[in-house]
Amino acid sequence: MGKNLRIGFFLLLFVIAGMMMPFFSSAQSDSAVHFIPVEQTVERGLEAFLDRSIDEATQAGADHIVLEIDTPGGAVDAAGNIANIIQNTEVPITAYVTGEATSAGAYIALNADNIVMDPNATMGSAAVVDGSGEAADEKAHQAWVSNMESAAQSSEHDRDPEYARAMTDPEEPLSMYAEEALDVDYAETLVTDRDEVLAFLGLEDAEQVDSEVSLAEQLARWMTNPMIIPILLTVGGVGLIMELFSPGFGLPGIVGLGSLGLFFFGHLFAGFAGMEAIILLVLGLIFIGLEVVFTGFGIFGLLGLASIVGSIFMASFDTTQILLSVFIAMVIMSVAAVLLFKYFGRIGFMQKLVLSDGVSTTAETTETGEREELVGQIGRSLTPLRPAGLMTMSGENFDVVTEGRFVEAGNDVKVISVSGSRIVVRAVDGNSKQQESGTS
Repeated sequence: MGKNLRIGFFLLLFVIAGMMMPFFSSAQSDSAVHFIPVEQTVERGLEAFLDRSIDEATQAGADHIVLEIDTPGGAVDAAGNIANIIQNTEVPITAYVTGEATSAGAYIALNADNIVMDPNATMGSAAVVDGSGEAADEKAHQAWVSNMESAAQSSEHDRDPEYARAMTDPEEPLSMYAEEALDVDYAETLVTDRDEVLAFLGLEDAEQVDSEVSLAEQLARWMTNPMIIPILLTVGGVGLIMELFSPGFGLPGIVGLGSLGLFFFGHLFAGFAGMEAIILLVLGLIFIGLEVVFTGFGIFGLLGLASIVGSIFMASFDTTQILLSVFIAMVIMSVAAVLLFKYFGRIGFMQKLVLSDGVSTTAETTETGEREELVGQIGRSLTPLRPAGLMTMSGENFDVVTEGRFVEAGNDVKVISVSGSRIVVRAVDGNSKQQESGTS
């Protein structure tokens, strides 16, 4: 009996030891380091991603955050906001330059607690330029120089600000290779992989946690890129303008709304567009819809375009940038509209943009003035009324518009109102019923 008890006791210890193994393993890897990529152009979409990733790392109790930097730079305002995020984070942050930390990328690196570099990496060339690629004005340049110098001296390393100042030289901006950065104390060490980064931090056994850009965040980064915004606005504007001159709702409207939708999705996801901008956009689209249904008034179209432009400004993060984007879009829209109507108006779905069916382009129309006597008279449609077109009556041709219903050419129509030069007609009951039964 005693022997059996001893065997049972040892078996119990073995089971308990096995159950405790996971706890010992987790205790040995209790520390965690979060690696966050800082790649592609520095813009507000990247800012939103870093804000989210750093906050998640902080909430998860990360021991250290490593920014893996490989960027050609980008927007100064976005870099400034990212620097504020780094400075206000309690978790220590190390900048790991894996490729290049150019321009705004150098500024982000200098705000970190440590800088480590791959032996083939570079850092610097941080001259500030305006939206056209030219050197910024003196005021903007001096503000940027001050920011770079402050960033160089912000950490405990107290780097020599002279090198940061040289990086901003508009004529010959300094760019340092990794060895040069190490020699002037702008890099703490050179590393070839993450394991060496962790060894430098004294966290060799730490768990490595990767922060990944989600599909939505990647789309938001593209849609908030200063190079993409004018394209989206141009395509959206051209599509909606074409829709104003075509019956019903077709491909131009779908493409236009899709482009504007991408613009607002990117800015909404990145946190730049509020509900007020979305409400104004919806209001503008409602006005555009009314203009499509009641072609001829004009005021709905103008109100719709004004509301959409206003919503674009409300959703933007940089007034100067959006002004430039809208200007570019307006210029391209004007040129595209001229080319479309002059050369391509009769191709494919664009045939609906001109009234060419069943009537000569030389057909003369009668000036109506205030001809109230036309009300109640019956005429015949010369062209399809979609809802605008030509009607003939008593040997005279008139520009008319229906109440909204499509009328085929050759049908009888009745004048129901005259306001100035605007004649509103309605298909007589017999034609209307015949048309409705013959359409699918």
